[in-house]
Amino acid sequence: MSVVFHEKSGEFHLFNDEISYIISILPNGQLGQLYYGKRLRDRESFEHLQEYGMRSMVAWVGGLGRRDVSLELLKQEYPSFGSSDFRNPAFEILQENGSHVSNFRYVSHEIISGKPGLSGLPATYTEAPEEADTIVFTLFDEVTQVELKLNYTVFRDYNAIARSAHFENKGSQTLKLNSAMSFSLDLPGTEYEWMQFSGAWAREREPFVKKIGSGVTSVESMRGCSSPNQNPFVVIRKPGTTEDCGEAYGVSLVYSGNFLAQAEGDTYGQTRVMIGINPRGFCWNLTPGEVFQTPEAVVVYSAQGLNGMSQNFHELYRTRLARGYWRDRERPVLLNNWEATYMDFDEEKILNIARKACEAGIELFVLDDGWFGKRNDDFRGLGDWFVNTDKLENGISGLSRKITEMGMRFGLWFEPEMVNEDSDLFRAHPDWILATPGREPSLGRNQCVLDFSRKVVVDAIYEMMEKVIADSDITYIKWDMNRSITECYSAAYAANQQGEIYHRYILGVYDLYERLITRFPEILFESCASGGARFDPGMLYYAPQAWCSDDTDAVERIGIQYGTSYCYPVSSVGAHVSVVPNHQILRETPLETRFNVAMFGAFGYELDITRMPEEEFEEVKKQVAFVKQYRKLIHTGTYYRLADPFATNEGAWMLVSQDQKEAIVMYSRILIHPNSPVKRLKLKGLNPDLEYRIEAPRKKEVSRCGDELMYAGLITTEPAIGDIGEAGADVYTDFYSKVYVLKAN
Repeated sequence: MSVVFHEKSGEFHLFNDEISYIISILPNGQLGQLYYGKRLRDRESFEHLQEYGMRSMVAWVGGLGRRDVSLELLKQEYPSFGSSDFRNPAFEILQENGSHVSNFRYVSHEIISGKPGLSGLPATYTEAPEEADTIVFTLFDEVTQVELKLNYTVFRDYNAIARSAHFENKGSQTLKLNSAMSFSLDLPGTEYEWMQFSGAWAREREPFVKKIGSGVTSVESMRGCSSPNQNPFVVIRKPGTTEDCGEAYGVSLVYSGNFLAQAEGDTYGQTRVMIGINPRGFCWNLTPGEVFQTPEAVVVYSAQGLNGMSQNFHELYRTRLARGYWRDRERPVLLNNWEATYMDFDEEKILNIARKACEAGIELFVLDDGWFGKRNDDFRGLGDWFVNTDKLENGISGLSRKITEMGMRFGLWFEPEMVNEDSDLFRAHPDWILATPGREPSLGRNQCVLDFSRKVVVDAIYEMMEKVIADSDITYIKWDMNRSITECYSAAYAANQQGEIYHRYILGVYDLYERLITRFPEILFESCASGGARFDPGMLYYAPQAWCSDDTDAVERIGIQYGTSYCYPVSSVGAHVSVVPNHQILRETPLETRFNVAMFGAFGYELDITRMPEEEFEEVKKQVAFVKQYRKLIHTGTYYRLADPFATNEGAWMLVSQDQKEAIVMYSRILIHPNSPVKRLKLKGLNPDLEYRIEAPRKKEVSRCGDELMYAGLITTEPAIGDIGEAGADVYTDFYSKVYVLKAN
């Protein structure tokens, strides 16, 4: 049992071998936070960790007869506003009399082996009861007659705690839930650093660090999706924390819509961290009997620096968030036709590319946008999910079977959440889009957003998709989403429910995913949102991999994939080799570097393989064989960041097998310099007592001990540029990279 209740002290100790999370019942009946961090030995009471005291200009909790209990000074679990706490609250309920004040008191608790699911929402899970313990606190507000359940799951094998909140109106008032965060944590002290992952289309998830101090530090999305601009994941770390040492708290929201993450440093030396649905644009009607469930948040504590934090997230999300047929299977090497043909193709052109891909050993061919309706450009056809027989005379069913007969799998692109105004679907149902009455709808990529808050809309899209899939040999679906939500208004809901639409929309997306997964359990789904606009844990529950970014340039991808690695496992990162000059930034990079970066993900190609020079095509064959040999290690190995491309001229990472007998390292030098200084790359995670054979292209195989590789380092010095090099050696240029394979003797 990893949850202990000390009845005499009114304290709850959640723990595993590495962490402790301690909760108390405060004198006013609310739940207080005593400690979260490295494992503490259990004891009957930790009450001394909660500081009571008297101060001027603070308000004391009423009805206790004590002048030393102020919520402004106390660490709490799920704080409210208006009863002596003036910091940002975790929730707000508007009552019929206009009051916003709530007081949820502890009523009872239940300790459950394992982890219950969340209805209609993605969440982490367990496969056996002994993997985790969950405690569900029941609290009640007598005035509003609302019951609040707070769920905490502590995992046995991960330094992670999953949290969520559930509201139920058991009274007769009609209430409005104006905010409901998934997670709130009050930490002692304000000397923390805030780490966020920001960017925009084609440059997603760049790490940014700032001091928290006094006041509010936050990131948010109001785009209707988690967004490429901010990711629903932040790190709160102690100053001096590095990749390998120091304390860090990673906070992640398992949700794909609008979110808010913030840290508030108060003037009494405490920091309140919260994450959840963005309160702006949100208002849920809690009519009598109505319930609301928040999305799940996951917090990871690491005393082994940022790599330790990331490794916990990677393993948890890869094995206990992603699910289904493809969770543990090796992902097929694919070729996507998008950058090869865009929408200009016919069946013969597609089959020619597929034949060449098959010759290279590629296992999956993916047909992208342009196969349906009158879709010859992005102005028309979206929403008409029936095949364009002018392009594909034998339909998707015929094409898919021809490709299957070649010995490859077949995959197909959809963008089910969107519609063009020039489409049969829009002409038949113009009221099925999100649009504000009396105002012109904004467009993005010449398309409107379908109102997925309405079941009739989701039903119609499901029926069209189900027919195409059922009639064909499809084993992979790329699910795209290419614009943010504007004019978020649904014609199907009353005025007082418009604050529910953003959330109901995401619930509709999840519902469509769930129905398709249930109907076609062996299909591999890859989520995509103009690349990385919805790269979040919520999507990983339905699609175990996501297109990481529309930017396929290898040099840019080093940074994008490096930033993504702070939370998300390598197995979730869709990464492709594309043509040069790169279609996004026109950069020329060596084929070897494009491969070396892309292989550290769900790997594929995105180019016209029929137009490659024979020498490059032969190299592709070798690359495909190499990936097949090492993809299990790449997808399941323990990940370490080695060199930061945002801070240096180098980028490097490595993965180590669980038994430490095998490892693979990617090292890159962005720009080359003449007469460069000596360089060493210190590896991590190896067994210091083992000797490893080091294999790399155009390098003589050598053996080195694990301790030497970790403490002295791997020599990466290049010869002096300008000197005459030996024949057959590496050619050192800009955008140089090398992959090393280590195998224990």
